[in-house]
Amino acid sequence: MSKLSGFEKFARVGIAVPGLLMFVAGLSAAVSSATAQTATSPSAGSAAQSPSGQNPAADQKPQSEEPEETLKVNVNVVGLFFNVKDKHGALIPNLTKDDFQVLEDGTSQTIKYFAAESNLPLTLGILIDSSGSQRNVLDMEKQVGGAFLRQILTDKDEAYVIDFNVDATLVQDYTRDVRLLQAAMNKVRINTGYSTGPVPGAGGGPVPTAGINRGTVLYDAVYLSAHDMLSKEVGRKAMILLTDGEDEGSQLKIQDAIEAAQRADAIVYVLLCADRGFYGSFQMGYSGESEMRKLTEATGGRVINVGNKFDKLREAFDQIAAELRSQYNLGYTPTNSKLDGSYRKIEIKCKQNYKIQARAGYYATPREPQPQ
Repeated sequence: MSKLSGFEKFARVGIAVPGLLMFVAGLSAAVSSATAQTATSPSAGSAAQSPSGQNPAADQKPQSEEPEETLKVNVNVVGLFFNVKDKHGALIPNLTKDDFQVLEDGTSQTIKYFAAESNLPLTLGILIDSSGSQRNVLDMEKQVGGAFLRQILTDKDEAYVIDFNVDATLVQDYTRDVRLLQAAMNKVRINTGYSTGPVPGAGGGPVPTAGINRGTVLYDAVYLSAHDMLSKEVGRKAMILLTDGEDEGSQLKIQDAIEAAQRADAIVYVLLCADRGFYGSFQMGYSGESEMRKLTEATGGRVINVGNKFDKLREAFDQIAAELRSQYNLGYTPTNSKLDGSYRKIEIKCKQNYKIQARAGYYATPREPQPQ
């Protein structure tokens, strides 16, 4: 599978609105072709393909040659990664397939495969809010985020870094090199869209970006991270957002971001790094947490509120690392075989009545067959 080398523009994904937000790829502006995820038994492995006329990055995987003729198989299997916790939030290991029941739209399903996975390759997106409200927490995010990547990434995993403010920028494309990821995070700077003057959204007037008032394009960043970066990947996929959860000026809505993440089978974690003093000084209300909970609960992640505390942020990253290493993985073939694009609700039940942390559903759309 070929990896995307950068963001597609909105025009490439069918949103025909003049003056839309442009996403700047840090390493390349072209997008290589990529095969869509197939939900047969979990697998990973991909090859990077550089845009025509450009040198491939040193840390990308070599492209393997495909045979002239391939047999393609399209099996409609829904795959789920999830965590199991007790009432105190402790992770529960060593459960078996017989401990679980899966329901789709209320109808029981037959589990086709099951495993307790901790070593499957992980594709991870780090999204950093660099709007004006993050001025006092950004350095903390860089330091602790870099330590997390050194802790969680193995030689089978890959990650990328996006920062978002009045625009969203891919500052580091897919790589296994933690040094490159840390260097990319260190490059992130606060951007309010103004060289001087008040922070946008706090009485400073409109952000001078294509005539649209933007301050923190959070929903747009999540959408393109899911749609352009993760939707073509296979295996375990996650996004971690370092933000206060406040969106201002996105072209898309929170539901668009949620749907894109669900279609990409991506788990979303949100670390609420909020400098509450910023909002108090401008007499602004803080309401980002509720929308972030909608996003995480729909995708199988969660919100962790760290405020501006270094130790809380480090602990939050430790919790996410433990969850990503302690996932169960199951798959089933839906009794409703129609691929009509409808949304199907999923519920996983545990016989021991443990809490299940999993995505809430999926969209029944055709998957591109995988060469065999």
